[in-house]
Amino acid sequence: MADHEGAGAADGITVTGLHVDYGSVTALRGVDAHFPAGRSTAVMGPNGAGKSTLIKALVDLVPRTAGQVRFGDRQTDAVRRRIAYVPQHSAIDRDFPIDAAATVLLGTYPRLGWLRRPGRAERALAAEALEQVGMSALADRQIGRLSGGQLQRVFLARALAQRPRYLLLDEPFVGVDATSEQIIVDLLRDLRDGGATVVVVHHDFRTVADYFDRVLLLDGEVVAAGTVAEALTDQALSRAYRPPGADR
Repeated sequence: MADHEGAGAADGITVTGLHVDYGSVTALRGVDAHFPAGRSTAVMGPNGAGKSTLIKALVDLVPRTAGQVRFGDRQTDAVRRRIAYVPQHSAIDRDFPIDAAATVLLGTYPRLGWLRRPGRAERALAAEALEQVGMSALADRQIGRLSGGQLQRVFLARALAQRPRYLLLDEPFVGVDATSEQIIVDLLRDLRDGGATVVVVHHDFRTVADYFDRVLLLDGEVVAAGTVAEALTDQALSRAYRPPGADR
């Protein structure tokens, strides 16, 4: 289903010298990273490592103190309609009066622009996305009445309806049931195989090798990057998960 019009083999996300500060606290320092197209990358690291901050900085949800982000050879704004971001479902206002179908339909808005409203084609696209995540039967259900796994599937369907070239997800497997997890994994693989750049904040070392091609290991800065075997060495893990106060 992913539409990769204009995407070339060299597309991907490149981060250079990225710094992010929250007041006097530095969340990320000097991050250099590349997320290749047609590959899925897990962003891993201890609590407070800057994983969610990195994902948000890629899409300008937090300000960058310094550094650059390129999607292919373009800046974020130039390809924003092709970027789908799925936040942690715990950050979503579940009391918002919107049902699953309308939530997914929002994914078609970036391609329409400000002056057009979704029509028959967009509604069909949203319905197809809901079907892909196995949520057609709950299309009319208000999002606050969905389980954690169901809600995550709805927000993934919203991303699918956007037909993204770049898909960024923040801990999509937290608090989801086994069925939802497998559906999400399969869809991420399909998008990757279709040429998308997939970047996911992940925490489970038991599943990372099965779910992802690559790992970026963070602890405020890049500790290691590469294939799962290359990045998750004993030395890199010891450095990233060292006791508080230990020397870098």
